Amino acid sequence: MNNNLSVKANNKGSQDNTELLLRLAEKYIWWKTPEETITWPRRLIAQVMDIGIWEDILNIEDQLGQDALRDVITHTEAGWFHIKAWHFWHYRLELAKVGEVPPLPVRRFIKI
Repeated sequence: MNNNLSVKANNKGSQDNTELLLRLAEKYIWWKTPEETITWPRRLIAQVMDIGIWEDILNIEDQLGQDALRDVITHTEAGWFHIKAWHFWHYRLELAKVGEVPPLPVRRFIKI
């Protein structure tokens, strides 16, 4: 599983967003330590995009930039988004036109 998303801001120069991600990790990925969670930034950001409060969503959008959020959407794994958030982000990030949102990723199992 590749989760190589930089914690550096896309629109704020080289500002480090570790503090923001640690705070959000504690709040949204409660089953892991914040330090462990920020090693998987795409998963954390997807969780905030999916179930986050508006203030936290605006913070990640402002601090990380829309390109980082697009990266999360294009590299998401099955189960990371509910359908409503999936559609919302495709429209907000201009990744799809109305009625043209791709289906959510699904898990595939190999038959043995």
